[in-house]
Amino acid sequence: MQQLPYDPALNDFFDAVKAFITLSEDSKLAFAGILERTELPKGEVLVRPDTTCNYLYYIEKGLSRTYYIKDGKDITDWISTEKTIATSIVSFITRRPDIRTIELLENAVLWRIGYDDLQRLYDESHEIERFGRLLLSTGIVQMQQRFDDLHFATAKERYAKLMNINPTIIQRVPLGMIASYLGITQETLSRIRASHTF
Repeated sequence: MQQLPYDPALNDFFDAVKAFITLSEDSKLAFAGILERTELPKGEVLVRPDTTCNYLYYIEKGLSRTYYIKDGKDITDWISTEKTIATSIVSFITRRPDIRTIELLENAVLWRIGYDDLQRLYDESHEIERFGRLLLSTGIVQMQQRFDDLHFATAKERYAKLMNINPTIIQRVPLGMIASYLGITQETLSRIRASHTF
């Protein structure tokens, strides 16, 4: 069997990919050829507002948040943690600018995939194209679930769901950002945390 010439840390990336599809050795080699590893400090901006998102970022270590400004207020739209993808999915696909900013909340180790490189792999590999389709479908479902949570779940239910998915996030992300992400005030968040009734 051919030895895969990539950083062992990429095994973490391929383990995450298994949630969508089990890649052949050839596909892993192809991915390894376009993935770029980068270490960036807290506060680094991955995507600036009103620009087109050119990369998918797989987070090996650290976390990011996606936010936008509305009526002068900073609104946290998404939080990406380890073993997940950070990107502006609509901008990445449509090649149109997005109003959102993606910034790192911690020092991070990232693997990035460029749009043009990924499109080339889609053309060369049905397997990787299928992975891309499944990844997109998952992103759309997550966006719909978030929309539904904000409109139909109670504040306590939204907080409980977030803690169930990522219980350490409350220690890693400022409370104001978490409250914004949950669509509630920081005061409401503090009351929910203190109540222990969810």
